Amino acid sequence: MPVTIREVRSRRDLRNYIHLPDKIHAHHMGWVPPMYGDEWEFYDPGKNRFFQDCSTVLMLAEKDGRLAGRIMGIINHKYNKVHHEETGRLFAFECFNDIDVARALTGAIEQWLRDQGIKKIIGPFGFSDKDPQGFLIEGYDQPVLIATNYSLPYMVNLLEACGYTKEIDCVDYMVKVPDKVPEFYKAIYNRTLENNNFRLKEFTRRNDLKPFIRPVFELINQTYAHIYGFSELTQKEIDYFANRYLSVINPRFVKLIYDANNELVAFALAMPEISEGIRKAGGRLFPFGFISILIASRKSRLLTMLLGAIKPEYRNNGLDAVLGIKMLESAQQESFELIDSHLVLEDNAKMRAEYEKIGGVVCKRYRIFQKML
Repeated sequence: MPVTIREVRSRRDLRNYIHLPDKIHAHHMGWVPPMYGDEWEFYDPGKNRFFQDCSTVLMLAEKDGRLAGRIMGIINHKYNKVHHEETGRLFAFECFNDIDVARALTGAIEQWLRDQGIKKIIGPFGFSDKDPQGFLIEGYDQPVLIATNYSLPYMVNLLEACGYTKEIDCVDYMVKVPDKVPEFYKAIYNRTLENNNFRLKEFTRRNDLKPFIRPVFELINQTYAHIYGFSELTQKEIDYFANRYLSVINPRFVKLIYDANNELVAFALAMPEISEGIRKAGGRLFPFGFISILIASRKSRLLTMLLGAIKPEYRNNGLDAVLGIKMLESAQQESFELIDSHLVLEDNAKMRAEYEKIGGVVCKRYRIFQKML
C-alpha cells in the first residue's frame, strides 16, 4: 500500500502526533513516555518561544489506513544567520520498521527544506542542543534516562538507507560515586580556593534558587557559543527554560561559583533520575502521576548532570575540580551510587578527560546524521 503524508493542521492531528510513539514503542521494554503536559507546551507556538525564530512543519504518515510515522522539520533562522549556514533539521522522527514510511517522511521534509533554499539537513536535532538529539547507536542495554532519545536499532538502519551519514556523535559516561573523594581532587580544590577569591554558593531550598536561574542561563549564552548546534537564548527563552527547570530541580545539586567582583563565573546543575517514575505515571502528572515521580526522585540512586559551564578566562583554574568535588559530596550525602554525564560531544576532549579522570566509562553513544540536499 502507498504511504500518505499529511501536515499536522488540527488539534486532533497534533494529539495523534504526540501520542503515536506510545504505539510504536508498545512492546519496547525500555520505553519511557514523555511528560505529555510538556509535549503540548513544546509544540505550542504561543508558549515555546523558539517558534518565533524558526520555520517549522509537523508531518504524519499513514499506511494501510493507519498512522505509521511522524516527523518534524525545523529551520532555525537565527542560528543559520549567526553561523552563516543553510541548514535544516529533522526532529521527533518516529516510525515502525518500514523503509517505505521512513523514505516518505524524510523525503517530505527534505523537499520542504529544498523549497526554502536549504542545502543540508541534520538530525535528529531540535530547536537547540537542549532538546533530545541523535539516535542511539550504542548502549541499547542501558536504562532510559530523561532528556535523551531512546530509539530502537532499526531507526539508524532506516535513516542510513535514506542516504544519511554521520555528522557527529555524542557520548554518555557513567561514573560510580566513590566512598571518598579522590585525593587529587582535594588538592586542586584546596589550592583553587586558597589562591583565589572565589566564592562557592550552594542551596537547600528551591525558592532560594529563583534569583540565580537567569544569571545561569546568561552564563550559558557566554560559554556555549562554540558548542555544536547551540543558538544564543533570548531573554524570553531564558525565562522559558528557567520556569521549566525550576519545578524539577533539587537545590542541593546546584553549585555556583563567584569571583572577587561577585560575578557568576561557573556553575553545575544535576538532578535525580526520575524515568521510572515517569514510566509508572504514564507521562501524566495528574491525577496521581506526580506521586510516582516524587517517589522515584527520592528513591533514585542515579544522578544526571544536566548543565554546567565555566567562563573561558577562568578555565584551567581548578574550578571544574571545585564543582566536581562539591557535586560528589552532595551525591554521597544523598546516598547516590552513580552519576550520568548526559551527552558530551565526542570532540570535547577536556570534558571527556575530566569524566575519565574520575573513572567514567562510556555507556551510550548517540549519532546526529546529515545529508546534502
